[in-house]
Amino acid sequence: MSEFQTTIISWYHQNKRNLPWRDTTNPYFIWLSEIILQQTRIEQGTSYYLKFINRFPTIKDLAQANEQEVLNLWQGLGYYSRARNLHTTAKYIYFDLKGEFPKNFAALILLKGVGVYTASAIASFAYNESKAVVDGNVYRVLSRVFNIETPIDSGIGKREFQNLADELISSEVPNIYNQAIMEFGALHCLPANPMCEKCPLQFSCLSFAAGTIKIRPVKNKKVKISPRYFVFKIAQDAEGKISMIKRTEKDIWQNLFQFPLFEFTSQEKKATFLQAHNFDFVSKEYKHILSHQHIFATFVFQRVKKINLQQGEQKLFPSQIDDFPIPRLIEKFLEEESAQLFS
Repeated sequence: MSEFQTTIISWYHQNKRNLPWRDTTNPYFIWLSEIILQQTRIEQGTSYYLKFINRFPTIKDLAQANEQEVLNLWQGLGYYSRARNLHTTAKYIYFDLKGEFPKNFAALILLKGVGVYTASAIASFAYNESKAVVDGNVYRVLSRVFNIETPIDSGIGKREFQNLADELISSEVPNIYNQAIMEFGALHCLPANPMCEKCPLQFSCLSFAAGTIKIRPVKNKKVKISPRYFVFKIAQDAEGKISMIKRTEKDIWQNLFQFPLFEFTSQEKKATFLQAHNFDFVSKEYKHILSHQHIFATFVFQRVKKINLQQGEQKLFPSQIDDFPIPRLIEKFLEEESAQLFS
């Protein structure tokens, strides 16, 4: 092995975290962990991984579940398209592939919701295939060690880093090497405060020598953030029931349930709406941050004699809300206010 590989792997054996998906080569468990950990911190994702393997110990169990149950279990993780893709892929593997999980990178990358990184991770960790993983941690380590100026969010940059990672991966223990370089980035070569003074790669790190650690990796794209202004209306009738509706449009929170929603194009229009109505309760404003959207939501409550259901709405008692998958934004509001509203 090269000195770089040896150093990274040696560091890993001394410093690695004890994570449940590292104790298995079962491709189903590894795939499940990788999908859960997309856009999710390990601290949060671990509990969801354990919930999923406890409820769905095999691909058959997940494939035969209904989507609402899967979304319920996923609730709070966000990016719900991951859960829908997870369920779709489980059904495809169980029903179309007769429960046989794809056994190499070329077949894995054809699965819905699986990209180059995820296919590489599963192929490496489950089958010890020599496919290099390149996630945010790997980008950071490689950009610093080799002092690479190419933006990681450019097409040229993605190809350059993938090619470099492919050159560096150990052909002997690719599974261990991939885990090691990701763990090194996650625990040692940190974004803001990397531990350069006690880094085993210090003398070969070109960015350390050049004084460019703080500006690596380079990014050149700024994500455009769109604000959205929501008012959720909770009406409770004489029976004590409220109404909810399933989001079916291809937007955020598809197939999750919510209270009837009014959306406005500006904060001013939303404020005008709230001032024009005499609601029994108006919540504080809740800010919910998504990757490309910032949602500013207010919840209003009103007691009515009868709820006139619109198409797609259904009535239920507040105690039944837990039976439905809901966005984290609504879950947070209920955690804070449901005792006051529905006592």
